[in-house]
Amino acid sequence: MQHSKTQDTLVGFFVASGIAALFYMALQVSNLGSYTSDDSYTVIAHFQNSGGLKVKSPVSIAGVRIGRVSSIRLDRDSHESVVEMRIESKYNNIPMDSGASIYTAGLLGEQYISIDPGSSEEYLHDKSQLDITSSAIVLEEMIGKFMLNKAEGK
Repeated sequence: MQHSKTQDTLVGFFVASGIAALFYMALQVSNLGSYTSDDSYTVIAHFQNSGGLKVKSPVSIAGVRIGRVSSIRLDRDSHESVVEMRIESKYNNIPMDSGASIYTAGLLGEQYISIDPGSSEEYLHDKSQLDITSSAIVLEEMIGKFMLNKAEGK
């Protein structure tokens, strides 16, 4: 069977577009494909346990992504996880008394921060701190408590 240059070109184009699609999907799954613009401000929250939260994890309100986690570190004095989030500046009307919770999304178990708006008339600004936080639920910890309660007969 004889191959024409047109067939070879179409096959090459098909293979190249397949590789590009796989690369794009890998970037989307790893959160490397999107970025937070320079036009943003930092919000800080302290959690007792940040679980599997990672840098570049989404920050959302009502399911809408408004920013990303920019850093996670340990506070040496309180031994809490300090999470810094970059919030896009177009979302500059988040009340100061809002709360932050760590949730798990999807089958892959990606963790994200959900902000629950408060009712204050003052709004978050650069370097604001969220005082009301809810840590990540660690599945192994929950199973351990369940097994301990079963063993004790409760």
